[in-house]
Amino acid sequence: MGLEIARSLVVGGINPNIYINRNSFNTGFGQQLDADRFERQSVERYTSEAAIKRMINANPKIKKIVKNFNPEMKLNLAELKELLNNHSSDTQKIAIGIAENLPFSLRNKVNLKAIDDAAYLHDIGKVLIPENILNKAGKLNDNEIKIMHTHSELGYELLKTTDISPITLNLVRNHHQNAKKTGYPWVSNDFNADLNLQILSASDKYSALTENRVYKEALTPKQALTIIYQDVKEGKLHPFIFKALLNHINNINNNTLSRVS
Repeated sequence: MGLEIARSLVVGGINPNIYINRNSFNTGFGQQLDADRFERQSVERYTSEAAIKRMINANPKIKKIVKNFNPEMKLNLAELKELLNNHSSDTQKIAIGIAENLPFSLRNKVNLKAIDDAAYLHDIGKVLIPENILNKAGKLNDNEIKIMHTHSELGYELLKTTDISPITLNLVRNHHQNAKKTGYPWVSNDFNADLNLQILSASDKYSALTENRVYKEALTPKQALTIIYQDVKEGKLHPFIFKALLNHINNINNNTLSRVS
């Protein structure tokens, strides 16, 4: 038996056999296709100290963004390495798992390479966030939250000076956005949280919720899925993506987990 969520922890029960009307969401995503989506090339080359310094020097806007909290442009390379080896790698695996569990009609529209690259690079901007904020044991204050929220824009500004594809850049910049446009950074009214972005966002959120961090303990799969299901109920996340995430978690846990209650 797969993972089942019998009753509510936070927002209501989640049925792994959730019914989705396929005809209701035919036009919910963009039409971008990528014939080369199975090609692979390493994006680790963008994460070295030398590469990051080159990116900073190539884009004066980065210094303007961090001038009030990191005027010396100190690089938090140890934290970046930790993120890449753990959270980013985990986000990649979850994103691929979601894509593989989508209906064929949607799976054909996934830009797998862009998602994979963005999943690895989405937090690269945290290299410029001070360590005392990234690893603060307690709750962040309003100013610290504002600083933390710059990491997605910083990642975009760093990588825009490279040959990274525009689709991947958009994913890095907007991985904390959603279909209701209530995330960050700011987006215009014509912003579209497309299929690729919602896959990345759900993957990032699930990974973050289920891992230990200095300021929190890891949530169980059930707890994390219950929180993410609220995004579906609020129209922030497409139900097909949630269903694919749920199926992926079932697939990787079915040998050791028969029921979560």
